[in-house]
Amino acid sequence: MTVSVTGATGFIGRRLVQRLLADNHDVHILTRSRSKAELIFPVKDFPRIKIAEEPGWKDCIQGSNGVVNLAGLPISTRWSSEIKKEIKQSRIRVTSKVVDLINNAPSDIRPKVLVSATAVGYYGSSETQVFDEQSPSGNDYLAEVCREWEATALTVNTDIRLALIRIGVVLGKEGGALAKMIPLFMVFAGGPLGSGKQWFSWIHLDDIVSLIYEALHNSSYKGVINGTAPNPVQLAEMCDQLGKILGRPSWLPVPDFALKAVLGEGACVVLEGQRVLPAKAKELGFPFKYPYVKDALKAILS
Repeated sequence: MTVSVTGATGFIGRRLVQRLLADNHDVHILTRSRSKAELIFPVKDFPRIKIAEEPGWKDCIQGSNGVVNLAGLPISTRWSSEIKKEIKQSRIRVTSKVVDLINNAPSDIRPKVLVSATAVGYYGSSETQVFDEQSPSGNDYLAEVCREWEATALTVNTDIRLALIRIGVVLGKEGGALAKMIPLFMVFAGGPLGSGKQWFSWIHLDDIVSLIYEALHNSSYKGVINGTAPNPVQLAEMCDQLGKILGRPSWLPVPDFALKAVLGEGACVVLEGQRVLPAKAKELGFPFKYPYVKDALKAILS
């Protein structure tokens, strides 16, 4: 296949591009910064990659079998009103552009599939409810972002197969929430973040990449699919496992203020969770490599 990818320089995107290349697919990286993309994917090491800034996106998309849309300003960052605006606009702007380019491509050279990221923030937060793909949306800021993000992707032509992946907290070494949590953990002798009762719907980086990869290839993958592991945990358990692996006691809670100092308002992603189950992925028979957080953390940190 030839696959166009937005957000290719991000935490998930980098790993997805490597996976596509390993399986001999051609990759078009749709970026706003060629120089950033070339730093991560130097031409001499990645001859099968074509890097395009916005004016070149049209030709790339028209020459692709599928498109993966992962672009958006990271949310595990300090939020200001400006950043909140950009968190939403960055997602909607790129998604809208990609959808327009797909819709306006001549039918004989139009991609057949769009895999578009969204997030479990769609459901809002709760310590008691269990959410699957059928659950209604929440009423906080992230839920609103996700609704608009998904609504934009849903304007793609109906003859294009669309998979909307509602991604949980992605665990991996090179980025995401875990990279920010570990230093705090070391300072505060581990321990739960906040109350510890909040749910943490996580997924290992390898599994989210495999799920996106499968969605590109497998025509059964369509509509909303939760990108989370089958066994979400409460944050206290997650921190307990992390403490064991890092060899830190985990009895001293990391205070809310410490996490807010690092993540600002973005700390709500970790401090106010939701229990999300991947009902659709399980129904489709997706094989999770890391169904349990203990094994996922061990694989990442060993």
